[in-house]
Amino acid sequence: MRSVDLTNHFLIAMPAMADPFFSKTLTYICEHNEQGALGLVVNRPIDLTLKDLFDQLGISFDDQALGGLPVMFGGPVQLDRGFVLHQPVGDWQSTMIVNHEVGLTTSLDILRAIASGESPKQLLVALGYSGWAPGQIEHELSMNAWLTVPASPGIIFELPSEERLTAAMHSLGVDFSSLSDEVGHS
Repeated sequence: MRSVDLTNHFLIAMPAMADPFFSKTLTYICEHNEQGALGLVVNRPIDLTLKDLFDQLGISFDDQALGGLPVMFGGPVQLDRGFVLHQPVGDWQSTMIVNHEVGLTTSLDILRAIASGESPKQLLVALGYSGWAPGQIEHELSMNAWLTVPASPGIIFELPSEERLTAAMHSLGVDFSSLSDEVGHS
């Protein structure tokens, strides 16, 4: 199968997705190349707020508005590691530039900036990430595990987590409830 670059795309889990980590998820692909892919699930909040996370890290944080922001389950890989998806890209110590608008940062300097009120304009914080080996996403696509659609920062940063999957589906012109569990059927 010919490789495709799904960087800056959403993966929408099909209804038949049996993997409990990805059932009913919307995953944002931050990087996809010949070495594989890395993404974050953007619609599955965990029982942790940004304030709770900062308290666990021993970082003083008093911003009430941002403090209530839910932390997301980014995926089953490295669940003890934090990932900040943000807009604009900025200049942080360890940032993967997804595109001219969005960056993914894993360094502590961005958390300190958030705590001091110098946060990026838009952000999503996740624990863990989703990873795929070379050719794995292409194989999963051929098995009808995912739909793909170009990503929209507005879906990630402006909508509540529970509305993101539906919004991504609507950008494809598809209603999730109309999808079939079987390959080759809609």
